Amino acid sequence: MTEKIIIFLGLSIFEEEAKTIIDAEFRPPVRRGDVLKAINDGAEIIGIIDGVFHQSPAVAHKEIMKALDKGITVVGGCSMGALRASELDDLGMIGVGEIYKMYRNGTITSDDDVAVAFDPETKTTLGEALVNIEYKLGRAEEHGIITEDEKEEIIKIAKDLYYPQRSYANIFSKVKMEDEKKTRLIDFIVKEKDLKYLDAVAVLECIKELANE
Repeated sequence: MTEKIIIFLGLSIFEEEAKTIIDAEFRPPVRRGDVLKAINDGAEIIGIIDGVFHQSPAVAHKEIMKALDKGITVVGGCSMGALRASELDDLGMIGVGEIYKMYRNGTITSDDDVAVAFDPETKTTLGEALVNIEYKLGRAEEHGIITEDEKEEIIKIAKDLYYPQRSYANIFSKVKMEDEKKTRLIDFIVKEKDLKYLDAVAVLECIKELANE
């Protein structure tokens, strides 16, 4: 690797797995000031996957714009990266993944769609992002596990919860469904890969390709 690559992640994909995809310097979810530090540390490619939303000030648009002005490649997707890329792709930030496309076309508009509570010490997520819930329920409908009406009812329950309380345990405690069907749905959700993870992998693969050009 000849270019210095700094990637911010930790919630949507674990660093250990990310290392198997690309050789880079991995840092915790991005927050205000972190991109400026990456610039000062000589980053030539910056990847933004995960970031903080409400726990502390979020990464500023001006930081990313400064990186772009300096000719640094900035790639975003999955979570905070998808949101910022949808806002700054006209200025040169590269957006990757389905969640980025959803922000770009207005399917989703709020940080609430990707926000998730997490333990600041262990970086362990304490709930589930709304985009993941909707994605997995959609997949369950495709597999004939639930009907469209059941999917929409569960999504409504999830949306009515404040994001720190948006866990599957809280959601399914409010879902009225026969036990056997609920168990089958939960088993499916546990095994199905979520959308944020898939987009995180896409970001890493995109950066790897850019670095090898």
